[in-house]
Amino acid sequence: MFSTEYYYLVAGLREWTLDSDTKGFDVREIVDEILAELSKSDRAAVKLLYAYYDCENIIAHRAKRERHNALGNLSREEIDEMFASRNYDALSKNVAQVVKYFNEADDEDRDEEQVITESFERALFDAYYKDLAASKCSFLGAWGEFDRNLRNIAAALAAREAGRSVADVVVGGGDVVEQLKHSSAADFGLRGELQYIDSVIAAVSDEKNIVEKERKIDKVRETYAWEIAVFDFFNINFILSYLVRVNIVARWMLLSPEVGREMLDRLMNDLDAKNLVKNNKLE
Repeated sequence: MFSTEYYYLVAGLREWTLDSDTKGFDVREIVDEILAELSKSDRAAVKLLYAYYDCENIIAHRAKRERHNALGNLSREEIDEMFASRNYDALSKNVAQVVKYFNEADDEDRDEEQVITESFERALFDAYYKDLAASKCSFLGAWGEFDRNLRNIAAALAAREAGRSVADVVVGGGDVVEQLKHSSAADFGLRGELQYIDSVIAAVSDEKNIVEKERKIDKVRETYAWEIAVFDFFNINFILSYLVRVNIVARWMLLSPEVGREMLDRLMNDLDAKNLVKNNKLE
């Protein structure tokens, strides 16, 4: 199956700029304009990427917290309606099953064949990563595996430092999770398996400044998102890689505008490098 090529869309991505007071950088506007140019299947891939924020918002809703991330596909009102109507069609397959299970926990006629023993939050994110793994989009599969590993490693390091059980904080299963649960090595025995393990350990364990720790972890994300799509030029993998990095920039605009500008500069430089490669390829 051949992927759709978005020549003009990719060429226009370079136009996003940031001035001194951050006006002009609206991540929701960027996402919506990109969605308008994509095929139906590629729009679904973008929405699945942003379903991570839906999971965060659903967790906040269930905990009766006011926090709502506008990057999610669903508005606060749509989430309210989903819980009230018990219509989960807007959610991806595995995420919908988990939300239904917990939302209808008190129903006498609930399907008892499904049993979830994890907390709602861990079950929901496990389901989200399963949906990414099942996607036909190669970027989403690779990104889901990486992002789950990164978050699990960070959580495992924090749990180890606090004297808590790693098994209580990691999400999902597989070889990496088993290593995290059972290895006593400083790197959980993962140095030969994950190229980014040292960077994550350095950020989480060695860095005491919380802001700098978060910045270093996001630098790992930024780098990996670029590497996943390094041989893609105009297709959905490149678009998704770009959006992951835009999301990181948007996060830092709220946390630290200076770091956000630094990350935006890197994103623009990456696009310049990409354009050079693309131009050489087309000649």
